[in-house]
This record gives sequence, C-alpha cells and structure tokens, in this order.
Amino acid sequence: MRLDRFLAEQLAELSRTRVQELIEEGHVSVDGKPTRKGSLRLRGDENIVVEIHERPAITAKPESIPLEILYEDEDVIAINKPAGMTVHAGAGNVSGTLVNALLGRGLALSTGGHPLRPGIVHRLDKETSGVILAAKNDAAHAKLGEAFKQRAVQKTYLALVQGVLKEKAGRIELAIGRDPIHRTRMATTKKSWRGAAIANPRSARTDWRALAVLDGATLVEVQLHTGRTHQIRVHFSALKHPVVGDTLYGAPANLCIGKTTLPELHRNFLHAAKLGFAQPRSGAWIEVRAPLPPALYDFLKQLCAAAGEPQSRIDAVLAGYL
Repeated sequence: MRLDRFLAEQLAELSRTRVQELIEEGHVSVDGKPTRKGSLRLRGDENIVVEIHERPAITAKPESIPLEILYEDEDVIAINKPAGMTVHAGAGNVSGTLVNALLGRGLALSTGGHPLRPGIVHRLDKETSGVILAAKNDAAHAKLGEAFKQRAVQKTYLALVQGVLKEKAGRIELAIGRDPIHRTRMATTKKSWRGAAIANPRSARTDWRALAVLDGATLVEVQLHTGRTHQIRVHFSALKHPVVGDTLYGAPANLCIGKTTLPELHRNFLHAAKLGFAQPRSGAWIEVRAPLPPALYDFLKQLCAAAGEPQSRIDAVLAGYL
C-alpha cells in the first residue's frame, strides 16, 4: 500500500490533503528516515513516525495579478476568470486566487460572507473559464445571493462533450452529492462507484442544446438552473458523455477522431460564456459575456480539421461567443 493512503486510513482526523502536506513538508519518517514521497510503497513492517503540526492560518491577502474586467459598477464587478485560477484560498491553495487578485486591485469587497471569500457570491471550478461575479458591498452581496438562491440569475455555458448526443436538446435532472468512495468527486444517484449511496444528494437541473456535432464530439450550449459542485461535469458524465479533457469524470486525456489523436487540452472544455442578472441597486437587467478563450477555439479548429469539417461551420454556430 502507498504511504499516503495508509496514513489517510490511520489518521482519520486528518484530511487526505493535510496528510499529503505533512509528507511533502518532511514531517513523516519511515524507519528513521524522512520521506517526501506519498507514493512510497510499504512492505508492512515499517516504523512510521508522523509529526502533526497545525496548518498556519490562511488569510486573504492582496496580490498583483492581472484580471480581465468584463463589467464593473459601484456594486459589482464581473471578471473573465482564466482556466487554472482558483476562486478563493483553501487547503493547499493560499495564493494566486481570484480573491487575491481582486484585493490586489485595491477593491472594497463585501465582508458579510466567509473571511477567505470576500465578495464571492458564486464559484467556477478551477479549470473552468468565463464570467464570474463579485460583490463590492454587503447589500449587493445579499441581493445577488438571494438571486442565485431563487434561480433568477441566467447562467449559460459552452461545453464540448465526448461522443454524439442522440437528441438535439435535453434536460438532465439528477440529484448530486459527494462520491462516497472518491471524495474529490461528486456523483449522481444514477452513477456512483460500487453502488454505494452518495452523501446528501441535492436536486440539480441542467438544460442543454446541441450546437454542432463534429465526428466524435458534440458542442453544446448549457443553461444551468442550479449551482451544484461540478454540476455540468457530473451530469454529462452520468450520460456517458463526459466533458472533453475532464479526466476526473471519465474523459480520456486525448480526444481521438478517427485515426487522429488531438493534442491534450490540459483543461476541461467548459466555459461560462454568459451571465445575466438584475443590478442589485437599480434592478436593471445586465448581461455579461466572456468570449471563448483562444485555447478552446484553437482546439475546435483542430477538431474540424481532423473531422474533415470546414472551419466556417464552427464559426457560424459560435457567432456571439467569440
């Protein structure tokens, strides 16, 4: 058994992330020798010593990180979040976040929520790009939080999924909860590992329509009616059409079209393209759009070439998204 897995089982009071941190920080010794390799294979007769230290307190600090501002007024700011950026600090993520970048601009942000999440009223996964909204004051935060809760915010995504969807449009209504086996994943009641019950399933609804079928993949526009963790990724994985590049939910690292293997995308093909909401002070309807990132557009061009499709076809369906 691997060292990290053994310690995670023996030290149930610690998260797997914290166990990995202790190993990487040199606080674990095997037979008297410090090791920083969680993948170390154990024979079963080793003497293992773990020095457990409390994790230093995490605070949200300003950092000078460039941001693309899509919209801003006295109450809200909308950012085009790049893939690879975490929204706020947490275990194993203490810098380089969207919150660090917002604070680095000298912005006053709402403080009514969690101290590590000033201004944050909703989230995007680390490898998802696109529109994300932050509140500059507590009144705006409360109004936007209620709008998200009442599903009065319109959230539109673009996704490329594996395989060919049989219908031109559809609705996915499958409850989502924490996967009982793989704790970094979410799962639906339709698809959980080894038939184990998922923890605290919550209702979730995803509407979609196909924009284009390109050989072994389908480009879809997605309307998100609820905001569960990993919702779009989990729902399409449950349909056996995982988001391209999403290896956590079953997609291969490389998309194959006929005999052509496309280069690895190194992210999920999932982009928050549009967000519509009522301005919290005036009530005026605001619609913010984030253009499709060049990396995703270039991937679609490669897909068109591999599938023998003219690029003009994909440009036509992406009108308004570029």
